[in-house]
Amino acid sequence: MKDNEEQFTTEDELYEHFKFIASEGQEPLRVDKFLMNFIENATRNKIQQAVKAGNVLVNEAVVKANYKVKAQDIVRVVLAHPPHENLLVPENIPLDIIFEDKEVIVVNKPAGMVVHPGHGNYSGTLVNALIYHFQNLPKNSNERPGLVHRIDKDTSGLLVVAKTELAMANLASQFFNRTTERLYLALVWGSLTEDEGTITGHVGRSLKNRLQMDVFPDGEFGKHAVTHYRVVERFSYVTLVECKLETGRTHQIRAHFKYLGHPLFNDERYGGDRILKGTTYTKYKQFVDNCFKILPRQALHAKTLGFEHPETKEKLFFNSEIPDDMKQCLEKWRNYTVNQSEI
Repeated sequence: MKDNEEQFTTEDELYEHFKFIASEGQEPLRVDKFLMNFIENATRNKIQQAVKAGNVLVNEAVVKANYKVKAQDIVRVVLAHPPHENLLVPENIPLDIIFEDKEVIVVNKPAGMVVHPGHGNYSGTLVNALIYHFQNLPKNSNERPGLVHRIDKDTSGLLVVAKTELAMANLASQFFNRTTERLYLALVWGSLTEDEGTITGHVGRSLKNRLQMDVFPDGEFGKHAVTHYRVVERFSYVTLVECKLETGRTHQIRAHFKYLGHPLFNDERYGGDRILKGTTYTKYKQFVDNCFKILPRQALHAKTLGFEHPETKEKLFFNSEIPDDMKQCLEKWRNYTVNQSEI
């Protein structure tokens, strides 16, 4: 232990890139395999190289690749250079700005754009665009300029960005206290039994696949999460729903509807990229495959955003149009349903 401690006396020359705390349910697992489950887009070879170079620490001690991570272990990856996400580079990327004043910006994010730089996505993000178009944006607790909330890369829709410290603190408080209003449109597999409902269940990292979130109904793991939904339109084997978030957990809608047995249409990470409902006819399979090609992502759009203006205290509400890829997919399902009913 002493040798390891001496090796890392110049802590200010090393930068923490990743830190994970193994859950209470963690079974003994080799550290390289453990990190593979946590770090998106990482290869086993790169992780093993980092371990070999002494860049992986467990409970502050350098370990070898065959070390088995146990419950409550603290696993860190440290390198001699800052994380790429901290090296923000302004990029001239067009923004779809819905509203702007001296305190806030409301943007309509296209599907495919990552909100902030992270492992495997160091450029082309919303933050890269924001710091090009706007100077001196305040930073949140994670040092990310302007951000008070986020949506997934392949989810389209509305976000509010803070332009001042006042707006950052005020909006962060509104999201924390759940006084904002967020409505999403989602296309899910299957026909929901009820026209309206509420999904409640703690959402947290899956114990089997750390890139997914799971629902823990008994509350043993994860954080309290509530999603209200309302059926907007029913098709043959899929349903369009409006979701109102009472809480804002990572992948909340995606995880909640998978838990309900209705994964989002073409949601690869949560199993919605397969034919889950319908017939066995070849023409139906071709129809669904064509829908997947038109909408090559999960069918989720952040349609409505409401909040109190940080300075004027006015209630603001914004709506965005459903993007073309999702609109075309819905139209195909609409036509399919009509034609099926006429047979």
